Amino acid sequence: MKLMVYSHDAFGLGNIRRMMAICDYLLKALPDLSILVVSGSAALHQLRLPKGLDYIKLPCLGRDEVGTLGVRFLHTEVDETVQLRSQLIRTVAAHFQPDLLLVDKKPDGLKGELQPTLDDLQRYRPEARRVLLLRDILDSPEATVAQWQHHHYYTTAENHYDQVWIVGTPDIFDAPQHYQFPPGLRAKTRFTGYVRRGCGRRSALEMRQSLGLSATDPLVLVTPGGGGDGFRLVNTYLQALAMLPPDQTLTSVIIGGPELPAAQKPMLLRHIETTPRTQWLDFTDDLASYMVAADAVVSMGGYNTVCEILSLGKRAIIVPRTEPVQEQWIRAERMAQMGLFEVIHPDHLTPEALMQSLLSQLAAPMSQPPTAIDMDALPRITNLMLGLLKPKPCCFDRFIHPHVFSNVEVAVS
Repeated sequence: MKLMVYSHDAFGLGNIRRMMAICDYLLKALPDLSILVVSGSAALHQLRLPKGLDYIKLPCLGRDEVGTLGVRFLHTEVDETVQLRSQLIRTVAAHFQPDLLLVDKKPDGLKGELQPTLDDLQRYRPEARRVLLLRDILDSPEATVAQWQHHHYYTTAENHYDQVWIVGTPDIFDAPQHYQFPPGLRAKTRFTGYVRRGCGRRSALEMRQSLGLSATDPLVLVTPGGGGDGFRLVNTYLQALAMLPPDQTLTSVIIGGPELPAAQKPMLLRHIETTPRTQWLDFTDDLASYMVAADAVVSMGGYNTVCEILSLGKRAIIVPRTEPVQEQWIRAERMAQMGLFEVIHPDHLTPEALMQSLLSQLAAPMSQPPTAIDMDALPRITNLMLGLLKPKPCCFDRFIHPHVFSNVEVAVS
């Protein structure tokens, strides 16, 4: 059984981390499964890759903090890089011949780069299942509906996909209703619940011993996710530490993220050098182990980090991004109203406000993982996939000979 995963990942690590968590679970649940990931993530090689999974790296495209798309490393234009990526994806699908294509977020890919592959699968390999996976919240309803109408995403999703899986729950955010899915698309949509995350490779005791801490020493984990727009959160946290009451001590571990702009890092490191009991890591592929050991977490509001906080029942302060999309703020505000963690709007983020919230969280009792939130996405996705791939009596394998795509020119002009 062969699964092809497409994840464009033009900003941060959120999409690819979520997809890798899904892939890891599927490989453990289905031993005969092979997964080929096609992604433009610059950090994919830093993640732990489970046995049974390989990847093909696309040339990197990236968005800045206001959403402008650009080429990350090549000295080429965006359109020609997209064309190159599109032809690579198409060739991979033709030769790998997946039983199922799992597409993250954008129905026709980044700037439509996936559309030729969808057309090919529909024409030459119609028995291959196609699934669109959406996170719980994409953006505000107004912005999302306008985008989906402008790019004809409703039509693409309805015509080219067998199902749409939403890794969330309707009680937090009813995406088909808020995003005005037409009836045909609603009929294909399945809510899976949120993605439960594991405890990491090391125990809390092991992590604390490695940091020179006892079981009772307060430990705060600070993580701005990929780090692309995390400077303000980390800088504000370092300023807030200066306001720590003299009768209190705490140890901080700050994980800056692999996409923290190089120009911003020296200033943070200079500040850390003069801040007692504060450690810095550029990146870790075992964030959960640090989170298990922490007494409180200060983070942005990305999907994966929130799922880790909820899975481990951690006290947390979330400072979500609000630009270029409202996704993090909508999620954080709704979950904060349920008492799952504290939230600070970035417009109200100050060292004083952050320290006040941190002291409040450290004084609060450690919570248990919430039972009100459905965290069973991974087994549910497995069952949904098996249901789609259930053999049909008249079904037979079709081999797509490479000459079918001999007219495809992979060229940059």
